[in-house]
Amino acid sequence: MSEFSIIERLNAHRPGFIAMLGGKIVAIDQQEQSCSFEFMVSTDFCHSIDVVQGGFITVMLDAAMSHAVFASGEDISGLSSLDINTTYLEPTRAGCLRAVGKIIKCSYKTAFLEARLYNSDGLLTATASSVAKVVRNR
Repeated sequence: MSEFSIIERLNAHRPGFIAMLGGKIVAIDQQEQSCSFEFMVSTDFCHSIDVVQGGFITVMLDAAMSHAVFASGEDISGLSSLDINTTYLEPTRAGCLRAVGKIIKCSYKTAFLEARLYNSDGLLTATASSVAKVVRNR
């Protein structure tokens, strides 16, 4: 399946919370095992006027990581986070944000993942790492 077809399939079935954050997959790289999201985050998800609340930052990073796994194989039917660690490097402000998730290692049942969040100027504002349980079609 082409990368374009995978992006279309994943975007067509995106969960509602990703749409609420103005999110969509804009690129996948099967060789690098990565997935890039673009989010258009409004101030509805902010505190301190325009600073995005940390939980929503984790959601964006988690979405990029999990979709890197979903893009890696059609036999994957689910993914459950076992652990997520988010590090906030700069204030993340409302607007256009880019989250890039990457598979570090994926076995049959476990995935080790990383993600980075960038603002519209390309400044790295947050990172995350995760361990997830992979559920495959039998």
